[in-house]
Amino acid sequence: MKKVKLIIAAVAMLGLVSSSIASADGFGPGEGLYIGAFAGGGMGIVQPKVVTNGGTTGGVNTSLNNTPQGGTRLGINQGGNAGGTFEATEGGLGLAGFEGGGMMGYGYKMGGLYAGIEGEMAWGDVEFKLTSANPIQIGGGTAASTVHTARVTIQTIEATKDWTGGAFGRLGFYVNENTLLAFRGGVLVSKFDVKTTGSTDYSETFYGGGPSIGASLESSITAIDPNLSIRMGAVYTDFLTASVFGIGGNVGTNTPNRQGHNSELTGSALSARIGLQYSFFDANSLF
Repeated sequence: MKKVKLIIAAVAMLGLVSSSIASADGFGPGEGLYIGAFAGGGMGIVQPKVVTNGGTTGGVNTSLNNTPQGGTRLGINQGGNAGGTFEATEGGLGLAGFEGGGMMGYGYKMGGLYAGIEGEMAWGDVEFKLTSANPIQIGGGTAASTVHTARVTIQTIEATKDWTGGAFGRLGFYVNENTLLAFRGGVLVSKFDVKTTGSTDYSETFYGGGPSIGASLESSITAIDPNLSIRMGAVYTDFLTASVFGIGGNVGTNTPNRQGHNSELTGSALSARIGLQYSFFDANSLF
């Protein structure tokens, strides 16, 4: 009896799979459950803003200090560097590189209209790198009484977008039976690996995310398989503004009107892609 039940269950499952495959014939691009892969180029802009906490003129410490002879002297403020705001109001630092990844989604074809959801992951080497011919001093190198501090320098700084992932909602319409024009909106999050070289090398990992929009044109490759489609598109992401104070162990001390800084980065990215996707299942086949 148990063998008979197993045979009936196996036949039912086979019939279900056959029904799904049959209903998949003639899928429109992006219709049903689909998976795909893509490759392309990424670019972006990073706009830094640094507000230093030094005094506006460098300043003199007017406090009186005791001398070994019992007298007094006017103390010079060794940390009284000039302060100010430094930012890229136009343009910025350019990110560029290659990226590739995969996506998975589900879409509904409603006459000539389309609606769906999609998730993606991408990896690549989109990066920027700044190099100074001479080390730039960012701290130390001053003397207070007989105490001398080592110079803190930086010579290169490099940031690489390691991976990006997120989810979207999609809306569009079919230009014709085999071509879909779709628009999407959602959120993408990226991991950035940042490192510097200088008197001491530092490295840190940062995560940034923000709203993302995109558009794609998808067309069935009926000569190969009616469920196989080629996709061309672009995705824009606004990474908003993130506060950056230190990197690795290089975290200074903020002292109002004397030393330290408040820094932030604003970024955006644009990715142009081409890829393939394959539809293989329709939930309607279950009913």
